Amino acid sequence: QVQLVESGGGLVQAGGSLRLSCAASGRTFSRYAAAGWFRQAPGKERKFVGGITWSDGYARYADSVKGRFTISRDNARNTVYLQMNSLKPEDTAVYYCAAGTSISLYEVWGQGTQVTVSS
Repeated sequence: QVQLVESGGGLVQAGGSLRLSCAASGRTFSRYAAAGWFRQAPGKERKFVGGITWSDGYARYADSVKGRFTISRDNARNTVYLQMNSLKPEDTAVYYCAAGTSISLYEVWGQGTQVTVSS
C-alpha cells in the first residue's frame, strides 16, 4: 500500500501563494486511478478541494477554489502538487492528500499539512 506524505504548508498572508506537495512511497501513485486534495477547517467536516486522474491529467475542483488552485502530477517524482494562489483566510485548514480508485473515491490518506492564511 502506498504511503502519502504532504509538505509545503505554512502561514501566508491573504492574496499570497503556497504549493503543497504529496509524495508517495511504497507504491507508485500511478497504481491508483486518481489523486486528490481535501481540507478540514477546525470544527468542520473534511471537504473535497480537487482531484486529478493519473492517466490523462483530467482535474476537477470544488467551486470554492476554481480559478485559484491547480492540481498537477509528476510521474517521475511520484508526487502530486496543489498550487494555491490568491489565498483567502477561509482557505485556512489542514490539507490532506489522498489516492483512490476514481476522482470521487479515495482509500489512502496522508497525515495532513496545516495551511493558515492571515487577513
